[in-house]
Amino acid sequence: MDKRIGSKINELVDELKEKQRPNGSWNYPFETGVSTDSYMIILLRSLEIDDHDLIWSLAERIANKQGPNGAWKLYYDEEGGGNLTATVEAYYALLYSGFYSRNDRHMRLAKRFIMNKGGLSRIHLFTKIMLALTGQLQWPNHIPIPIEGLLLPASFPINFFDLSMYARAHLTPILIIADKKIQVTTPLTPDLTELSMKRTENWDDDFRNWNSIFSLIKQAIAKLIGLPHELHNLALRQAETYMLQRIEPDGTFYSYFSSTFLMIFALLARGYAKNHPVIQRAVAGLKTFIISINNQPHIQFTTATVWNTSLISYSLQEAGLSSSSETIHKAAQYIRSKQHHLYGDWAIQSPHVLPGGWGFSNINTINPDNDDTTAALRALRTSVLDKNTNRFIWDRGIEWLLSMQNGNGGWGAFEKDIDSPFLSWLPVKGAELILLDPSTPDLTGRTLEFLGLYTKLNQSHPFMKRAVNWLIKNQQKDGSWYGRWGICYIYGTWAAITGLIAAGVDREHSTVKKAIDWLYQIQNEDGGWGESCKSDQAKTYIPLQTSTKTQTAWALDTLIAAEDKVTIELKQGIHFLLKEQENKDKWTKEYPKGQALPGNFYMHYHSYEYIFPLLAFAHYRKKFIEEA
Repeated sequence: MDKRIGSKINELVDELKEKQRPNGSWNYPFETGVSTDSYMIILLRSLEIDDHDLIWSLAERIANKQGPNGAWKLYYDEEGGGNLTATVEAYYALLYSGFYSRNDRHMRLAKRFIMNKGGLSRIHLFTKIMLALTGQLQWPNHIPIPIEGLLLPASFPINFFDLSMYARAHLTPILIIADKKIQVTTPLTPDLTELSMKRTENWDDDFRNWNSIFSLIKQAIAKLIGLPHELHNLALRQAETYMLQRIEPDGTFYSYFSSTFLMIFALLARGYAKNHPVIQRAVAGLKTFIISINNQPHIQFTTATVWNTSLISYSLQEAGLSSSSETIHKAAQYIRSKQHHLYGDWAIQSPHVLPGGWGFSNINTINPDNDDTTAALRALRTSVLDKNTNRFIWDRGIEWLLSMQNGNGGWGAFEKDIDSPFLSWLPVKGAELILLDPSTPDLTGRTLEFLGLYTKLNQSHPFMKRAVNWLIKNQQKDGSWYGRWGICYIYGTWAAITGLIAAGVDREHSTVKKAIDWLYQIQNEDGGWGESCKSDQAKTYIPLQTSTKTQTAWALDTLIAAEDKVTIELKQGIHFLLKEQENKDKWTKEYPKGQALPGNFYMHYHSYEYIFPLLAFAHYRKKFIEEA
């Protein structure tokens, strides 16, 4: 088996080296279903941009992803035969493309699925907003959040910057759009009236139980100094300015597809022409998100270039590739060039630290995050620690990362202490993930792992002690941890255990032993591990009923860190991974391993099939073969 592991490591290393781009980066696809493809068609048609070839290619890809029952799924084992919201979006986009008719057989199947699932009244709020602004639904008479809420001072229990970055980026244009109740239609706009179960769709379920909370906001707005119409116009101007000041060099708003889509319609509501340069640049920026998958274009939600490059460079070095090799040297140059130098919204909570983090995408300059920052620093550590170069880059990154530790000891994604108890009480499904940016086990564990291994901080240091205590306190009863950005409990447990052990927690600690016992209990008969995307909605581990390479690699890496000797279960896992590396076509390869919004948005990282098996093999070899 030792020779086979070495052979697989060499194969994976060669595969990754071959895919490196001339600028040192890796650009593996960041795939997120068909929603972004659908919205791009709707956007281009709404702006009357006749990009025939792109619209046709996107429509063809969407149609190819349809299931035999007429529905589209977010993931393979999704219950109910498909996803209602995704099916409505795809159906609308195909009609709006002009290349498909509602009389086509597969379109009739899609309509039947939609109607059987409750029609437009049962789709998610974000899609309802898109349908309203493109003339398919009537706007509600009452919007529970008036735009003047953006003017509330920091002294109020809820203010704009208590929301997460993600919430601000989407709520700002939505408030502008909803205030104007804009509806953008064209001669090609299809009519979706047939999908309504009622004569007029209402929004009551979307805003139910909000009144008591938002009446408090309205009372606070009434106390603002100024004439009502002046305050209203001031809030609109402030919202517009917020968006314009956060446009990235490529023209997108915060580098995300969805926020840029909404920004374009918000600017139309503010009186911008469809051919305004800001809107043209935004569309051009979104087109740079296009990547080819199976010879068809996919509109990525954003690019994952910095994330991919950092993880791959690190994994190659763990596998034995020297930092002086051309591959790692070029990757390091690219990563260094992407360190942030601009202040973003994160500075509101951390005003006394220089910019020094990294973001997820190649175009991100103002929105760094903790996970990408530790990933970038891991990739750069050999040139800094071994050769003592790039010390200023390293120090800025470490200082920024430490400044982002939350008051409770953990780390969130983008900003510090965005975890208002008041907002957590909002009756919004998934509010803690949409509106807040709390400490999470995966981000806290990954940060601990980096600090413990590469900064030589130990468990007694205040930063580490608080993080360790937070992780131990937030372990699930079964021994696992919930992973916010991966699927899901296997991911969270991998991050937490590798972090705790790197911080110096003894392998015999009850927390560690409980987690390892849980991993052994959920191991499949074939030796691997697999978890369903349904776990994130159920908030409990749900097995996939089959094993995946990525999740098996996470579980193995956890066991390698925690065990002092090779166990039978470890051997079985390695055997599965060795065998599975030869399987090229299994559906599990395309199964999402990342999540953003439970039940709504999942991420398939094409790079993960190489990165994490390589890390598991490399760490196994280093600990149990080379040290033997």
